[in-house]
Amino acid sequence: MTRILVAVDGSPYALEAVRHTVALARSGLRATVVLAQVQEEASFLELATQDGDAIANAAMEAGAHLAAPAVVELQLADVPHEVEVALGEPAPTLVDMAERLQCDQIVIGARGMGALRGALMGSVSQYVLKHSPMPVTVVKPRVDEARDVLGEEGAQVMADGVTPLSIQAGL
Repeated sequence: MTRILVAVDGSPYALEAVRHTVALARSGLRATVVLAQVQEEASFLELATQDGDAIANAAMEAGAHLAAPAVVELQLADVPHEVEVALGEPAPTLVDMAERLQCDQIVIGARGMGALRGALMGSVSQYVLKHSPMPVTVVKPRVDEARDVLGEEGAQVMADGVTPLSIQAGL
């Protein structure tokens, strides 16, 4: 059975990646989905002024909360799944998780909660594409969903130059 790691961060883009994976399962792919949620570690100041274990526990709970909508999507589709929440830098942690959990591929949304940061420093999906030893599917949002997130102008740019299909690398 194929193991697919799907990165989730609570964004509409991540849910689109989950829906893409559900469509693969419905088309006959026998797969187990690993929902991967990465919480950034506490800063030195946070650790110096607060209980480190309490911060880590809160981060893990927040990760599970952010994965909850994706869990519902998979449950409704009757797709076998598990949830993994980790602490660390999102991009390299996702690649490490996929390797450690022996996943066969990674599915990730084109953008996530860190969209502004991604524009400035290189997105998580770009890092995963470049560094993953396994195939990566980057799922772009549908134009109608992009309109809800990006507004009319952003959706028009997407409609003019981007298809709502996924970009696959490493196959």
